Amino acid sequence: PYRRQRQMCIRDRNKCTGVIIMNSQFNSLSANRRSIYALGDNLSQTPEEIFDLVKQTVKNSPTAFNSQTVRAVVLFGKSSDKVWEIVEDALRKIAKSPDAFEQTKAKIDSFKAGYGTILYFTDTTIVHQLENDYPSYAANFANWAEQGLGGAQQAVWTALAEQGIGASLQHYNPLIDDAIHQAFNLPADWQLRAEMPFGSIEAPAGEKTHLDDEEMFKLIK
Repeated sequence: PYRRQRQMCIRDRNKCTGVIIMNSQFNSLSANRRSIYALGDNLSQTPEEIFDLVKQTVKNSPTAFNSQTVRAVVLFGKSSDKVWEIVEDALRKIAKSPDAFEQTKAKIDSFKAGYGTILYFTDTTIVHQLENDYPSYAANFANWAEQGLGGAQQAVWTALAEQGIGASLQHYNPLIDDAIHQAFNLPADWQLRAEMPFGSIEAPAGEKTHLDDEEMFKLIK
């Protein structure tokens, strides 16, 4: 139907009476990707299956100059719990009051209740090498690495949602960086950028609102 309507518009623009909406499986999947905070460990997928999904998704995500600066560590069981214990210890030290920390702890516990955690890193060795190899673009490579990381995170998040797995994206770095590297013996040149707890969806996401299209987009012909 869309193709027929589009052909009619090409032949006679007077027949174009409204906005043509293209069907997109990608957009349907993206709309299903939401921040899920009520997580559980009731998943049918094995750790190996989820690990493979993350690997393939990150490998298929684009990076500037094909630099492949994204690194991902997928943790399950006690290793996943350890991430949120590190977060809890770090935040307890800077909490303004016991009451404020209790609210924070409840949020952390919801992440810990999930099936696993993905840690996202940027390999800074590659970034610095590109800065040296291409001095004309040197000021951009750190930003381009962030863009590549964002694309990989979005892709993994959507891939998890397609499998019925809930997730959210958290940012407790750099507060927890040193403890994370020590706990899991990670390379020093991997810079922690985000944490993604995931698991079964125990409660749906809240309502999502958007700014008016006029504030976000422009069509220029």
